[in-house]
Amino acid sequence: MDFKQKLENYALLAVKVGVNIQPGQTLVVNADIASAELVRLVVRKAYEAGAKLVKVNYSDEVVTRTRYDLAPEESFLEPPKRFAEEMEELARSNACFLTIVSTDPNLLKGVEPKRISTHQRVMAEEMAGYRKLLMGNHASWSGVAYPSASWAAKVFPDAPEEERINLLWDAIFRAVRADAENPVEAWRAHLDGLKRRCDKLNERKYRKLHYMAPGTDLTVELPEGHIWCQAGTVNGKGVPFLANIPTEEVFSVPHRDGTNGTVRSTKPLSYAGSIIDGFTLTFKDGKVTDFTAEVGQDKLESLLSMDEGAVSLGEVALVPHRSPISESGILYYTTLFDENASCHLALGASYAFTLEGGTALTTEQLIERGMNQSLIHVDFMMGSPEMNIDGILEDGTAEPIFRNGGWA
Repeated sequence: MDFKQKLENYALLAVKVGVNIQPGQTLVVNADIASAELVRLVVRKAYEAGAKLVKVNYSDEVVTRTRYDLAPEESFLEPPKRFAEEMEELARSNACFLTIVSTDPNLLKGVEPKRISTHQRVMAEEMAGYRKLLMGNHASWSGVAYPSASWAAKVFPDAPEEERINLLWDAIFRAVRADAENPVEAWRAHLDGLKRRCDKLNERKYRKLHYMAPGTDLTVELPEGHIWCQAGTVNGKGVPFLANIPTEEVFSVPHRDGTNGTVRSTKPLSYAGSIIDGFTLTFKDGKVTDFTAEVGQDKLESLLSMDEGAVSLGEVALVPHRSPISESGILYYTTLFDENASCHLALGASYAFTLEGGTALTTEQLIERGMNQSLIHVDFMMGSPEMNIDGILEDGTAEPIFRNGGWA
């Protein structure tokens, strides 16, 4: 199968499996200009599938970096009011949303952390309404990737410059099954397998999870009514979609106040254009009480100080170490891929759909049920070949879920 056919398959997956656009629906695409080749294919596939309108919002990492370097401080206090209003209105009007990731993981390296955290906070506050609609699955949304030169150089620094993009493309195509003869059917079969894992976990109704690995001894309480999910889900109108491509995880929600112990990261975290690596978090009664990082200590501090909920967990996700992405041996430096090579946790907001009846509850009711609320939702990887996980039942009985990094 040649490159052109794989790219066509990839665009088709984004449209038909990712957002799963329906006739008469609007598609919003958020992408860097580096990914224009894929954007144009996505636009064509969407219209061929019956889209009413495809709206593309382009960004440019060079322009972004120039702003951080040269713009005055007050620039980062300007909220994107009109953009936020438009995106929220589109979400309420049954539009679907596709993000194409391609940004340099080190884009903002060397930028003053305060400028980054200020901009992150202002953006998050203004986009909170839109983000809440997506996190509650009221609208369909998905994410895919496109390799930029800067990203490929980070992933394959030792390869000849002219080969880096092709190497990253090959890795992406394998990870997203774009090289399959029938990629849509391949994804349906894969999602069926993840659903069977979720069904088994939901039958057990574990009260807690106990994570054990080098540098990690962590107990995470799960709230009553928690649901184990996979990224293939349905929107408010009952239409299925896939929130990110690729995906290898099953995930649920922790109780906001029920995490205790210490966890150590096992892969670098690319956050806000910078790398945080080799970090340890200590929790007591659901909140981070101590933290250290070998790389990016100041960025980690900014992340944890974003708001009150940033120091608590909003997601627990199980991924076997022998997942296809993990076995590739490639460190992608983007959560979209790296989270599917490792068990991970997320600081910040919970997904309402991971709780029975959660999408119909108010924010106050979700908090009462133990769901965390925050402006952020940031996944970090902590799985390893040494990871053991026990599920603890209501009566205190412990059952093995993971042994040596894989399903027990």
